[in-house]
Amino acid sequence: MDLNRMVEIIKASPNFHKAGMIASHLGVVRSFSRDGKAVSGVDVEFDNEKIDEIMRDIKSRPGIVEILIEANSGHLEVGDEIVTIMVAGDIRDNVFPALIDAVDRLKSEASTKEEKVID
Repeated sequence: MDLNRMVEIIKASPNFHKAGMIASHLGVVRSFSRDGKAVSGVDVEFDNEKIDEIMRDIKSRPGIVEILIEANSGHLEVGDEIVTIMVAGDIRDNVFPALIDAVDRLKSEASTKEEKVID
């Protein structure tokens, strides 16, 4: 995932002149689970059709200029990048909720993840 390249793609959007900000989320594999168990990595899969649907939905919101989602499927180790989401829009009142919804929907609707817990 090349964050600078993603920013350049967003800036190349024909409607970028309407944007006042770009907000992003970079998800990485952490070394512990939500319940505190040690984790060596994760196996994760993403549904690209569902990702496209999420992007269309988010982009149709008022004030949203562009959204990009890049996701890594397969076995990932601690510290590896899982997903990057960037949302460009007019004001933070529109952009931050769109980013949060995109992150939440990606996790709940477009991905499956199995943490590799260390015994």
